[in-house]
Amino acid sequence: MSDHVIGLFPTPFMRVEGLLDAALVAALVDYFSPSATQTNRQSLALAHSEILRPDAHPLCLDVVRLVAPKLVDFGALMFGERLDWRVKELWVNLLQTGGRQSVHNHANSFVSGVIYLTRSHPSANTVFMKGLGGRDFVFNNTNANSALGPFNADQWVMPEAAAGDMVLFPSYLLHEVPVNQGGQRISLAFNAMPERLDSWGYGMRFSK
Repeated sequence: MSDHVIGLFPTPFMRVEGLLDAALVAALVDYFSPSATQTNRQSLALAHSEILRPDAHPLCLDVVRLVAPKLVDFGALMFGERLDWRVKELWVNLLQTGGRQSVHNHANSFVSGVIYLTRSHPSANTVFMKGLGGRDFVFNNTNANSALGPFNADQWVMPEAAAGDMVLFPSYLLHEVPVNQGGQRISLAFNAMPERLDSWGYGMRFSK
């Protein structure tokens, strides 16, 4: 007799190490860091650039070119087909010491991504979490004797990322950045969607 534990309907999450080389990372930091002037409403030590179109600058096009095949791979996990994916928009996040990003997800997109342009201090590793639920009663068993695992944890802290690394995740997935106890943390975020989806003839097409 043997037991088999199967993770039903898992959430895909992709990490790509070293997607951007050091030269491209440095160019992005030099060009886009000064444009991160929009202060976050929840944290004065967090600022964002304006939302950028993929063709806003040659550097954006370089990033999109590298991201594109990874989106196709990740999209095949979500929808079972290698579709034509497109990046809708990009923006830069500049997190100073003491800053944080509150819990949020990304609307009007299917896949979201973060490219790290600096190494993150361990205190500011991105945290992903389960949905906050509705109006149903909630029961859990969180105490000194309980062990957390993939089937009962509410949060998952991403391992430390290096400059040039990228992560992809479904846009509905809640995430946050805790208080940054290290130095300046710079990241480039983006949203993407497939050109179309088709469910037995009930099709939808999406534009940039």
